[in-house]
Amino acid sequence: MDKKPNLLFVITDDQRFDTIAALGNKDVKTPNLDEIVRNGTSFVQAHMPGGSTHPVCMPSRAMIHTGKTLFRWEDHGETIPKDHVLLGEVLRREGYRTFAVGKWHNGTESFTRSFEDGGNIFFSGMWDHWNVPVCDYDPTGAYDNVKNFISNPFYESAVTRLHCDRIVPGKHSSELFGETAVKWLESYDREDPFFLYLAFMAPHDPKSCPDEFIEMYDPDSIHLPDNLAEAHPFNFSMQYHRDEVLAPYPRTPEIVRKHMAEYYAMISHMDHQLGKVIDTLKRKGKYENTIIVFVSDHGIAMGQHGLFGKQNTYDHSIRIPLIFAGPGIPKNEIRNTYVYHFDIFPTLCDLIGVQIPASLEAKSLMPALKDDKVQMRDSLYFAYADVIRGTKDRRYKLIEYRWKDVRVTQLFDLYEDPQETNNLFGKPGYQNVTSQLRERLLRYKQEWNDDRDETGKVFWSNY
Repeated sequence: MDKKPNLLFVITDDQRFDTIAALGNKDVKTPNLDEIVRNGTSFVQAHMPGGSTHPVCMPSRAMIHTGKTLFRWEDHGETIPKDHVLLGEVLRREGYRTFAVGKWHNGTESFTRSFEDGGNIFFSGMWDHWNVPVCDYDPTGAYDNVKNFISNPFYESAVTRLHCDRIVPGKHSSELFGETAVKWLESYDREDPFFLYLAFMAPHDPKSCPDEFIEMYDPDSIHLPDNLAEAHPFNFSMQYHRDEVLAPYPRTPEIVRKHMAEYYAMISHMDHQLGKVIDTLKRKGKYENTIIVFVSDHGIAMGQHGLFGKQNTYDHSIRIPLIFAGPGIPKNEIRNTYVYHFDIFPTLCDLIGVQIPASLEAKSLMPALKDDKVQMRDSLYFAYADVIRGTKDRRYKLIEYRWKDVRVTQLFDLYEDPQETNNLFGKPGYQNVTSQLRERLLRYKQEWNDDRDETGKVFWSNY
């Protein structure tokens, strides 16, 4: 029997779909991601369905690891029920050696089920990239070490209890996690296939990395999209959320260019560390038999529509990069079919010849990998907390906002207006389109159990 391929699963934090040079961005420098694109298949219409809470990365990652839709957790994915089968759990049963490094935002119990080893594990959402509180692998699954920390000693004495074994001072998170992955690969001498889960914190803010990468980008040379705005046209509860106060109002081109230059620097720095991991695979003779998956948990606005965060359902925040490369995967090809990031789970099962668990709600992308004409879905569903619900087909996108006295509907023609700037709702000739999309929205509410979720109950009672 042929040996099963190794798996390298790389996930970043806050990386938008349009941030890879080989996929069309002429400003950003991503030589190692470009190589993965050339050696694999890129799904350029990959989406995450939004989030049921402010830290949308938490439910996003829960979906990825369970192959389930958004409204399947009472606590937004902070913990994952034991009856939700996990990707790492399946791979362990199939004889894979599972190792994780970096960010894990879904609780220690699900981590222990998924991985039999790990290093420099970050059990939280975000932190200072230069002083990351991390845990060593705990075979008992307890992870009960806690350290005292004063986050702002100049102005307060309040103690924060950090879930960690230690803080690694002065080493950037991308370097810490990349080096941990390299070290593990260099020492790997087993015949069993491995599943290496590498979860970077970058390019999530605070946007800071070594000067050599900052100096790669001149803010004045950054190209800006046409959908920049000084502020969002209406407040839907996000105006003063943490992500939105990272930049002042009004959002000027100068401010956005500065932030974008730092954002690209973070991506290039992460890309550089990823290159070292890939070089190690090649040096160890494992590259040709390793499937690489690259994805991000969500995108981010960075000035588009007057927003800076990801707590919305515009394409800049819900579309993400998704690339498969390795044995059995077409090289240097693009797929335009609509997919979700949680489709990764059953796709990997098909790629390595493992039965797909019955609990999954996702779809294997194998048909689309084999045939670029295959369309996996004709429409998608999106949500944010108890404020926004939306859906889109191949041409139109509907977004519904319900918050306090705010009752706003947006309708965009994605063919004519891909940057979502011209609201067609209420204009002559679009009543039937709106009605059809609203009917679809109601069907998705039932299919995804949205009306039984706490956030859904609030939204739909206001709808």
